[in-house]
Amino acid sequence: MTVRTCAAAAAILASAGCGASSTEHSSDQPKNLPPVNVQATSMKAGFTTMERLVDAAKREGQLNVIGLPRDWVNFGEVIDAFSDKYGLKVNELEPGASSKRELDAAAQLKPDVFDLTMDMAVSGADRFARYKVQTWQDLPDDVKDPSGAWYAAYGGYMSIGYDPRAVKPPVSFADLLQPGYRVALDGDPLRSAGAFDGVMAASMRSGAPHPEQGVALFAKLKQAGRLTDLTKANTVVAWDHLNAARSAAHPDAWKVTIPRDAPLGSYHMQAINKAAPHPAAARLWQEFLFSDEGQNLLQKGFARPVRAEAMQMKGTLDAEQAAKLPKAPAPPVLMTIPQADAAKAYLRREWTKSVG
Repeated sequence: MTVRTCAAAAAILASAGCGASSTEHSSDQPKNLPPVNVQATSMKAGFTTMERLVDAAKREGQLNVIGLPRDWVNFGEVIDAFSDKYGLKVNELEPGASSKRELDAAAQLKPDVFDLTMDMAVSGADRFARYKVQTWQDLPDDVKDPSGAWYAAYGGYMSIGYDPRAVKPPVSFADLLQPGYRVALDGDPLRSAGAFDGVMAASMRSGAPHPEQGVALFAKLKQAGRLTDLTKANTVVAWDHLNAARSAAHPDAWKVTIPRDAPLGSYHMQAINKAAPHPAAARLWQEFLFSDEGQNLLQKGFARPVRAEAMQMKGTLDAEQAAKLPKAPAPPVLMTIPQADAAKAYLRREWTKSVG
């Protein structure tokens, strides 16, 4: 298989840990801001400025979000800041919903916006309203739909978190086969995107995924009795923002590393429901997420903002928080959808009989 390393997207992930000056952000309602890009929107013609968009959203009074746990990349603070800033009630529907569940439940639950893995965003594109945020030009072409159906807000690297009191710092996934490591994935790789990507990170060789090697590694851990659950593990394979948050809470008991030979990255996509019950609030939510304030709030949750490079150049990236992100050893490899589909098919055939 071949793999595509998205150069522009990789630069965003890799640069998010670099230094830049931070700025203060006003919580006042925006006034006299540049016109909203309406060429690729399904807005009514009246939503031509941010001020009019804010007024329309306030008339709607609320926003429905789905699949946003409050402890996931600081979405609790993001939601509260948005609600306080614009005086809108935010209805948090099924915070634990997977990307697939978000789309499957949309007709019943009526979310205004989605937060999705790229494969689900691409497959569901015909269900999304086209809209381009004001900071559209800052988003890498590799992680946005040209028509404005979906676009990345934040990303991260797959990482290894470990207890330094119990084990030596692992340099590679192969090190996990050494005695002493009790390893956990973040869920079942047949059901959890995070666990699946953990297996894929362990499968990376020379920038390409080889799923059979990832499955073989975890099968060996299982056979050795050292593949366990999160409560018993001293080593956890998970997205770096999850391991980094744990490390921040327990700095002496938890450390994070991103193996140099397996820099697997991924982004989460934002999209607006074509049938959104609150269309103005949905668009205002996107504007907030992609503003300097929204991007810095996501970074506060140890995510890597998609606009990090542009914000760093402008001096609006929170440098203190950026310095706390796990060090990226190399530009990330982003799997293509065909590669991910092939790997998922392999795991469906082999994971249960090899690992159980």
